[in-house]
Amino acid sequence: MSDPQHRPSLLPANSSALEKALDLGFGILLDRIEPPFPELMNPTDTPAAFLPYLAADRGVSEWSTDAAEAEKRLTVELAWPTARQAGTRQALENAAKGLRLIPEVRAWYEQIPPGQPYSFSVRAFTEQPYSEDIDARLDRRLADAKSERDTLSVSVGLSAFGRHVIGAATVCGELTTVYPVVIEGLETSGEAFMAAGIYTVETSTIYPQGA
Repeated sequence: MSDPQHRPSLLPANSSALEKALDLGFGILLDRIEPPFPELMNPTDTPAAFLPYLAADRGVSEWSTDAAEAEKRLTVELAWPTARQAGTRQALENAAKGLRLIPEVRAWYEQIPPGQPYSFSVRAFTEQPYSEDIDARLDRRLADAKSERDTLSVSVGLSAFGRHVIGAATVCGELTTVYPVVIEGLETSGEAFMAAGIYTVETSTIYPQGA
């Protein structure tokens, strides 16, 4: 800590004794605070309570106080790249990634058949619970990320990954078939196993040989 008596001051030369004392006292108090930078401005390391202020500093317009902390940090992290690249494919992808979605963006000339000029198809996949609220938030973020002339068609798919097994068994001549649960809009991929079994019982009676 530097000598308080020789601390540089911005006070004018005609400052009163009270002003100089306050300047000296506040300077000593500030020296006791460990500087929070640069971690404070890093979305990954900043305290969770500071995330809303960091989001405001980076111009985040779409913000939910009820969102998960991981989503908030990702939104702040992608705020500046999205703003710098507004109107591009990368900006649209970042808008979806901020909500922890997996985006697939295709420009009009990449679609089969080609779409309307200056249009984008945005397909987003999620492994997280999805709701109308998140859908509305995605629309707002995409609107901020696209250019004025662009039009968007947006769809969301739910994806699940894992091993899926389908089995059937026949017992006493009755056939039981188990069908997988089908949820509209749910896409699944992975190895599928099918099994069938039959259970039969044979009874044999042995009598002793007659004398």
